[in-house]
Amino acid sequence: MNDLYWKLDKLGRIRLSQNFYMRQFLYSEIGVAFGIPNAPDDPDLAIEVGTKLCAEVLEPLVKQFGPIVVRSGFRSAKLNDFGAKNGLQCASNEKNFSYHIWDRVDANGHKGAAACVVAPGFNDRATSADSWKDLAWWINDNINYHRLTFFTRDNAFNLGWHQQPRREIYSRQPTPHWLLPPT
Repeated sequence: MNDLYWKLDKLGRIRLSQNFYMRQFLYSEIGVAFGIPNAPDDPDLAIEVGTKLCAEVLEPLVKQFGPIVVRSGFRSAKLNDFGAKNGLQCASNEKNFSYHIWDRVDANGHKGAAACVVAPGFNDRATSADSWKDLAWWINDNINYHRLTFFTRDNAFNLGWHQQPRREIYSRQPTPHWLLPPT
């Protein structure tokens, strides 16, 4: 276990972009609550795609709206599988490869990474229940994102980078629906 600590300590100190370190994406409430370490099997791949996510997707968001809060980032396959099987707001591993599971390619062999974030600066200026749509369209017009999914609490949303971005927007507010369906 001591070896795992030092590996995570070293991994967490890797800077992915101007405002993000790997450590910000390793924390998991599931991991803490159930004692499941959240460490990548392939750290090099996780760093590679995490760097793309941060530099190309999250940094433009920070530049526009100020600091963002990472709610969930990288998930190990073991942790994600546990979350999916126990109803803890995780999709299956197959759906999360190259999304929250950064260290695995998807079924098509593509790399990707995603994080669930909140933009407090945007939320402070939000004036209606539909304000999230303004944020969604701003991201669509200004960032080369993969998938964008909005949730009902805190205007939290998943935002990803992918080798073959689908550029689709889904929302669970107020009920599940597509704002920009897959093509």
